[in-house]
Amino acid sequence: MTTFEDLGICNELVNGIKDLGFDSPMPIQEKVIPVLLNEKRDLIGLAQTGTGKTAAFGLPIIQSIDSDITQPQALILAPTRELCLQIANDLSNYAKYVQNINIVTVYGGAEIDRQIKAIRKGAHIIVATPGRMHDLLNRRKEIDLSRLQTVVLDEADEMLSMGFREELDAILDRTPDSKNSLLFSATMPGDVRELSKKYLDDPIEISSGKLNTGADNVEHIYYAVHEKNRYLALKRIVDFNPEIYGIIFCRTRGETKEVAEKLIQDGYNVEALHGDLSQPQREHIMNKFRVKNLQLLTATDVAARGIDVKELTHIINYNLPDEAINYIHRSGRTGRAGHKGVSIAIINLKEKSKIKQIEARLKKNFTPMSIPDGKEICQKQLFNFIERLENTEVDHSEIINFLPAINQKLASLDREDLIKHIVALEFQHLLEYYQKAEDLTSPLDTEDFKSRKKRRDKKSTSNKKKDARGSRRNRAEEGFTRFFINLGQKDSLTPQELIGLVVRSTRQKNVDIGKIDIMKSFSFFEVDEDYTQAVLKGFKNLDFNKRKVVVELTNDETVMKPREFGKKSKKAKRSMEVYI
Repeated sequence: MTTFEDLGICNELVNGIKDLGFDSPMPIQEKVIPVLLNEKRDLIGLAQTGTGKTAAFGLPIIQSIDSDITQPQALILAPTRELCLQIANDLSNYAKYVQNINIVTVYGGAEIDRQIKAIRKGAHIIVATPGRMHDLLNRRKEIDLSRLQTVVLDEADEMLSMGFREELDAILDRTPDSKNSLLFSATMPGDVRELSKKYLDDPIEISSGKLNTGADNVEHIYYAVHEKNRYLALKRIVDFNPEIYGIIFCRTRGETKEVAEKLIQDGYNVEALHGDLSQPQREHIMNKFRVKNLQLLTATDVAARGIDVKELTHIINYNLPDEAINYIHRSGRTGRAGHKGVSIAIINLKEKSKIKQIEARLKKNFTPMSIPDGKEICQKQLFNFIERLENTEVDHSEIINFLPAINQKLASLDREDLIKHIVALEFQHLLEYYQKAEDLTSPLDTEDFKSRKKRRDKKSTSNKKKDARGSRRNRAEEGFTRFFINLGQKDSLTPQELIGLVVRSTRQKNVDIGKIDIMKSFSFFEVDEDYTQAVLKGFKNLDFNKRKVVVELTNDETVMKPREFGKKSKKAKRSMEVYI
């Protein structure tokens, strides 16, 4: 078995790694570390989320630092403040026994004067988001990169999808030519490949595992329910897993808050992570979650970017994402560092086809399961309680003085009665709640469902004959506004590029984006309704691949013929095609 010593890592760093419980390197670390220690060349690292990328680039960086030089020698750029904090924390833990290494985090939403003060004291390694780094480097002139040896672009695909290309260009143009450039990404779309060609010189490309597929130690499950029962199903799933420690992914910021509020009212240990929170509030919630003072966290994909919490047992998709790759990113947050994890999807009758699409991308099959009934939940909770009771360590010296009074108080109860009282005290409310609980599982495979599906398909065919375009009208998700854009597949428009355009137009990195439907010559997308005017204003005078971009509000009540698209509209309203 290969060890970190075999790879050339120094004793001080090995001791720090061992304190974290790691004895042998993960595959990406075993491949990357020797290259960075022994060769000065650029590198592209392709690996799934949670495969140990931070240690792969972090250990060689720390080992190469000259503590006598006070200017930054390494710059690590990451898409979100949470990921910056996580990377800096990991590096600090690795460098526990290394003397005089200063690691400074630079990100938006925090007091900039304090960050400037830390940089002026001397920063060997800077971990930064592109926006704040661009501000400090190019506008305020507070950072000197003349001694920079290594620049790392971590989760490059995320940074580009969030619209950071201009900031990355402005930063990388200020770095010395002699530096070592490292790019790490879970995916390699065209814009990431273009970035690597511009800033990396003859890079070696290293991959670990199959890209964009699910982790081997994550089990994938779906529960099919009627839409009205989605929240009740969520509660049962949580109750059926009493030791759950996970993230519940929702589609919108509003839904994130709504689900968390309902769960809190129902007695669950949960909080919501969303864009309305200040940075101190976000950090407070994340600290509680990391130390397991919170059992559950609700979040959107945007709010959860960069969250790296170890030992998560479950990911629950309260709603499936539009893109299969986003499901892979979600599920990859559990099952890390050798632990097993479970990714659960709650779906309605219309979403079975989405499961098939995700399975094709995931290279794994989902296991369909029935929502647990009341009896199953009570039994699972009871046995879990008994197991915890049995395994509780008893400090006799602490309680021995109280035992005589306790024994006297319980003298009237025999062993069986005592057990009944304990169970009733702990579970009476749960038992009463689930006593007459109905079956929530949706009949996806029953004859009733098949006959309803047949009638629905027949009706859909009839509707298509009536509509020259064969389109189906659909309303935007609650809390979202739907827009038409005159770009489509023929313009080489991809979901990531469309997200980048929205971020550029609104100048908001954390704007919530809903459904994206890319057609042949036009597309539709949904954005948090709070940003409706920002989108309309921001897309004015915007070009894409030398083509003028037109963005307008849609109206679900109007159907337009193909020839009407692309014309100048007199306050025209457009319908949409959606895929389910």
